[in-house]
Amino acid sequence: MNYRKSEAKEAARAQFRGVWAAITTPFTPDLQVDEAGLRRNMRRLTRDLKIEGVFCTGVMGEFWSLTKEERKRVVEIVVDEAKRGGCKVIAHTAHHSAHETVELTRHAQDAGADFVILMNQYYPPASEQTMYEWFRFIADRVDIGLWMFDAEYAGWGLSPELTARIADLPNVCGIKIPRPLDHYARVQKLVGDRIVMSEPTEGQWLRMMRDYGQKVFQSSPAPYLMQTPGWLPMRDYTELGLQGRFEEAEKIASPLQPVRDLMFKWMRSVWVNRKVVPIAYIKAWSEMLGMAGGPVRPGLLQITDTERQEMRADLERSGLLARAQAAKAAA
Repeated sequence: MNYRKSEAKEAARAQFRGVWAAITTPFTPDLQVDEAGLRRNMRRLTRDLKIEGVFCTGVMGEFWSLTKEERKRVVEIVVDEAKRGGCKVIAHTAHHSAHETVELTRHAQDAGADFVILMNQYYPPASEQTMYEWFRFIADRVDIGLWMFDAEYAGWGLSPELTARIADLPNVCGIKIPRPLDHYARVQKLVGDRIVMSEPTEGQWLRMMRDYGQKVFQSSPAPYLMQTPGWLPMRDYTELGLQGRFEEAEKIASPLQPVRDLMFKWMRSVWVNRKVVPIAYIKAWSEMLGMAGGPVRPGLLQITDTERQEMRADLERSGLLARAQAAKAAA
């Protein structure tokens, strides 16, 4: 981090811009962390896809399945590769134990992460006061800037009023808020520009820039599932949108709808309709584009062979596989 605790809010406003990606934790066939694969993925993100920032050890990273030592090691690798590639890192460090959250947060701070993010407390059942005290306990004991992650699947969401109260803590500087837009608007009205806000749906991103002044897409797998080396439409329309050139941006964003439809089929629909966190599908899709993925750990379902074949056929029809193969041939 390149700021003091008292400067966290200002630092976040200055440093959160553009496209950030939420990454998976690749595993080997025997379910060990694939450190080499993680490094390859980071180099693809920073060098080939020109990502501004990486969110690691979060939901996409299967944080609940990682040991404390594995979470620390993943953060160390991601920070090392990010510094080589010139991108920022926000590490998820929340745990049901507040003391372990402090330990993981301090580790991320010492390892060189730029910011950390904390999913709202998911056990035991919370009240607004216990949730506030949990965030305050962490914030009081670390210097690094903290983001809230108002995760809908945590079982307990943050009200706009509670969000605004937590936002007053000195080093709380942002919120990832995958909630309906009326909720987002209520939060924005209460917090103003005290903290950075980000709605993480790619299909809403251009609208969020135009109608809500959002400056950062923070974050989802979309930046590496919808783009390939040499073909960066999300980055291109983002830059135009941040310049206020929305008609030009829309001309690039609109043709991505068929790929959005596939992401809904293989990810959002699985999540909403089957109540399955779709990381196995994210990993399979990214593998087909040339990244490391591997299996998911127990607690999640593996993608079946039939599903994998159907996904490959979908990606072939979309043209993504052809773009990935062309990029590989040109490398």
